Amino acid sequence: MMTMLATISKEQRRENILLSLKKLGFLSRSQLQKLHRLGGTRNANRILKDLSDYLNVVRLNENIYYLNAEGRQRVGANKVLKKTNQIIHHLMRNSVYISYGCPITWKNEMKLIVKDEITIIADAIFNVANTYHIIEVDHLQKMSVNKEKIRKYKRLIDLGVFEKPPKLIWVTSTHYRKKQLIELSEGLQVIVYLHDDFK
Repeated sequence: MMTMLATISKEQRRENILLSLKKLGFLSRSQLQKLHRLGGTRNANRILKDLSDYLNVVRLNENIYYLNAEGRQRVGANKVLKKTNQIIHHLMRNSVYISYGCPITWKNEMKLIVKDEITIIADAIFNVANTYHIIEVDHLQKMSVNKEKIRKYKRLIDLGVFEKPPKLIWVTSTHYRKKQLIELSEGLQVIVYLHDDFK
C-alpha cells in the first residue's frame, strides 16, 4: 500500500512539473525546485533527469527546461518553444510569478484593447482584491518601447478601464534601467525589481 501511494505521489509530481512548463514556458532548475519543492540540487537534477523523455534542456547559468514534442503531447500543450533570446525574458517573468505566490489569476501575454484606440500586450497580469497587477519585463528592450507602454497604461487609467488603479510591476536587469523606469512611471503605482532580486 505504501509503495502504491509513493508511486502515485511521484507520478503526480511529474505531471505537475510538466503542467508548470506548459503554463510558464521555460523554467530553470532552481525555479522548478521552488515551485515543486524538489529539495537540494542533486535531488532536483535526479527528478528532472527522470523526465528527460518529455523535456528539452538548454544550459545558461544553470539548466533551463521546456517541453519537447512528447512533453507537449502528454499535457496537451500547443505552443512550440524554441531556444531563443526570449528564454531570459520568460525566466524573469516567471521569477515574479513564483515570488508572488503563484497567483491563480495569473495570465501570460494578455492583450488589452480599448475601442481600437489603445492596444497593449502585458507580459502578464493577475488580480488580487479587484486590483490588477501588470507585469512588464525589460530585457533587451529599447527604453523608448517601455516609455510608450507606460504612456498607454496611463491612458487606460485616464479612460477608467480599471476599477482601481493597477499596480505596475517591472523586472529589469540594471540599476540604471531601474532608475529610468521609476522616473518614467511617475504618477503610477509602480514597483521595479532587478532580476537579481529573485536569486
